[in-house]
Amino acid sequence: MSHFDWPALMRAGMRGLGLRPAEFWALTPAELQLLLGRGAGAAPLRRDGLEALMAAYPDRTEGTGDDRD
Repeated sequence: MSHFDWPALMRAGMRGLGLRPAEFWALTPAELQLLLGRGAGAAPLRRDGLEALMAAYPDRTEGTGDDRD
């Protein structure tokens, strides 16, 4: 049983990217993912990153002059 949705991948490669069939089939899965933009985004925020943001920008509480309600 295949774990790839071949029809969707072929549509993305040939219609979306304009690849010819020979070009599509010559790609490795990693190359196809790169061309489709997968993995190109920023990494998700991890706990240590969240904690650093919380330390740098703490929530303001009553009596601190924050009257932006």
